[in-house]
Amino acid sequence: MSTQERHDELRAIVEERFASSIDVPADFFPREAERIAAACWAMARRFHRGGRLLAFGNGAAASDAQHVSVEFVHPVIVGKRALPALALTNDSAALSVQRAASDPAGPLFARQLRVLARPEDIALGLSPDGNCQNVLQALAQARAMGLLTLGLAGGSGGAFAAAQLDFCFVVPSADPLVVQETHETLYHILWELVHVFFEHEGLL
Repeated sequence: MSTQERHDELRAIVEERFASSIDVPADFFPREAERIAAACWAMARRFHRGGRLLAFGNGAAASDAQHVSVEFVHPVIVGKRALPALALTNDSAALSVQRAASDPAGPLFARQLRVLARPEDIALGLSPDGNCQNVLQALAQARAMGLLTLGLAGGSGGAFAAAQLDFCFVVPSADPLVVQETHETLYHILWELVHVFFEHEGLL
């Protein structure tokens, strides 16, 4: 393969990657705009009543749970109010106990919610394909306790799509990087629009 052929192949790979990162969210957000706004209003009402955001996920989604929670607790925009949020994945002691248990894939997040959650809280579960069983179990536990439930998934939505969630947002891509990128933009929008509702008296 010549130098030019290698250059052309790399250029095609880069162009395809950029196209996926642009085209998927460009289709997703206009299609989901109305439901995203409804989810933000529901979240704002929960926060207004003293609720908290409890986020969770596995692997890279655990980092997203931490990211979204810190966005609410430590607003990046000066003047925005801090809102209570917690990533269940931050509890290293509980996570290490789970790994030492006989069922390391068991419902850790669900058990955390049973102890920590209150009915006015918000549960946000993230899964790249919508099939993370411990996340599904936690969302089911949250719904049984009266929490507002949001699921962020990718691909076809997997089991998330069939679960009884208040809001399920599915990014239709098999590329986990594109799914994660779109989820990150989505929870930034959730953060921003929640504050928009807080800034308009009478809406909550």
